[in-house]
Amino acid sequence: MFDRCPGADDIRTPTLKAKKCPQCGEEVEIFSTDLQVQCPKCGCIIYDDLESCVQWCKYAKECVGEELYERLMEKASKSE
Repeated sequence: MFDRCPGADDIRTPTLKAKKCPQCGEEVEIFSTDLQVQCPKCGCIIYDDLESCVQWCKYAKECVGEELYERLMEKASKSE
């Protein structure tokens, strides 16, 4: 089988991506583990569109760690 979970790669080893601020169009960098960042130009809060196996996998807490697990689950419950 797997020696590690391939679905959690972006969570355990964060990746950087750029998103456009919906308010001013500024390019803002956000890591895959960030739930939100603030635009440095206008202050608008930009949310990450994180969809993750953390929401359904029974091993998620062990895989990503309790602190990150709790943050991601809190975000998921707010978006429902």
